[in-house]
Order: sequence, then C-alpha cells, then structure tokens
Amino acid sequence: MDAAPTAASPPRSLTAAIATAWLVAGTLDGTAAVVTYCVRGGRNPERIAYYIASAALGRETASAGGAAMVLAGTLFHYLVALIWTVFFFLLYPRVALLRRNALAVGLVYGGFVWLVMNLIVVPLSRAQQPPLTPQSVVIGAVVLMLCIGLPISLLARRHYARPGD
Repeated sequence: MDAAPTAASPPRSLTAAIATAWLVAGTLDGTAAVVTYCVRGGRNPERIAYYIASAALGRETASAGGAAMVLAGTLFHYLVALIWTVFFFLLYPRVALLRRNALAVGLVYGGFVWLVMNLIVVPLSRAQQPPLTPQSVVIGAVVLMLCIGLPISLLARRHYARPGD
C-alpha cells in the first residue's frame, strides 16, 4: 500500500505544480508590493490594485476605486503571475540551461521578468509609467527576482525532478 502524501510531497501533476508555483509567486510578489508601498509612506495599499487595473482599464476608470477595482487589480496581478509561471514551466523541460542551477536561474528569470514588464508591458499598457530611478529599478528587480523568479524556478525543479514526470 502506498504511503499517504504529506504536506511536503511535491505536486503529482503539472497542473498542480503550476498552480502551486503561481499562487506562491503571485502572493509573494503582491505582499512585497504592499510592504514596499507602505515602507515608502503609502497609506492606502488599495492604490496598488487600482494601478494594476489601470493597465487594462485606463487610469480614469481604475482611479474611481472601490471594491471592483481592487478585485480587478488583484485578478490582473494573478493573471500576469500565471502567465510568467506557465511560460517558465513550459520552457523548463525544453531548455537544458534552466535545469543547471535553480537559484541562479530563478534570479536571472526574475530579472528577465522585470525587464519585460517595465520596458515592454507597462509602456504598452494604459497605466501611467512611474519614473525609473536607480532605487526603483533595484527594488523592483530584486523583488521580482526573489518573489517571482526564485519560487517559480525552485518549484519547477521540484516538479520535474520527480521520477516519471
């Protein structure tokens, strides 16, 4: 008889592995955004969700605020995290370099995500792009390296290391 799975057991399916990595990375990144915002003196963390919603809905609509915009911003945030997670999990078995060093790969992937989001996605969106200062670049890149790249890389390695997967 097989042993019952434990909380430490890796996910059994690719879908479960992606869902786990997505929720971990999206939640870590969202939490880091709120903490960073509050440390910088922000008093209403809901504004983060309004900003995210403004990328798709426009600044005027998103700035109206309310629960609908918080929900929209949160959903868009998790949608973006899902896209980055699925992208990495699809590349992982096909690109040998991604399987070499999960820590280094995760940090580099987070940096790549920062570059794409800040130099392509945000400028093409309807969101107002904040100025890129050396401090904002370092903080933003480090957050994505630690909160997006690293957990996705580590959880992908964990999933694909299972025999038979």
